[in-house]
Amino acid sequence: MGISAEDEAKIRYNVEQRAIARRKRSEEEKSVSGNLYLDSQAQELSGTGLNYKMIGDEVELEFATKSEKNTAGFIVRRRAAKTNDFVTLRSYEDWGPLASQGDDGGIYRYLDSSATPGGWVYRISEVDNSGNESDLCQCLVEIQTDGEKKAGLIAGVGISLFAVLAVVGGVLLDPLNGQ
Repeated sequence: MGISAEDEAKIRYNVEQRAIARRKRSEEEKSVSGNLYLDSQAQELSGTGLNYKMIGDEVELEFATKSEKNTAGFIVRRRAAKTNDFVTLRSYEDWGPLASQGDDGGIYRYLDSSATPGGWVYRISEVDNSGNESDLCQCLVEIQTDGEKKAGLIAGVGISLFAVLAVVGGVLLDPLNGQ
């Protein structure tokens, strides 16, 4: 074919890497079902997926549905970032606010007070009246330590102080003094 052994080795390596990536993607797809599998990017871009906000050291999750025909309720799960095993935090079976709000859907909130600093992936699964689960949405939450929060505050103050000093220095060193 007219290619060198070195080029052939590079081609073989690239083919192997692509095969590994395809197998990994296939394995990841097995752990996701429902709307999350079908169109997760559209949910994230539209803002209709799972949203969160930090309230002190707690994570408030919020999601909304437009329609819940044949829905029994929802399950909130969490896993540490870069791991695969989700742990169920709450279910519609043991916590009333996660039960379906009816055919027209509704807004749901859950406050997680057990999360520790680090990266967490939260996932909401919908359960129909037959008990079938379908992953609805998920999000990644990064919880900072107190040291990280202080470092961010100090950096923000330092940058602001530098900006003010630069403006003052520019005005004082201006040979025309604003004229």
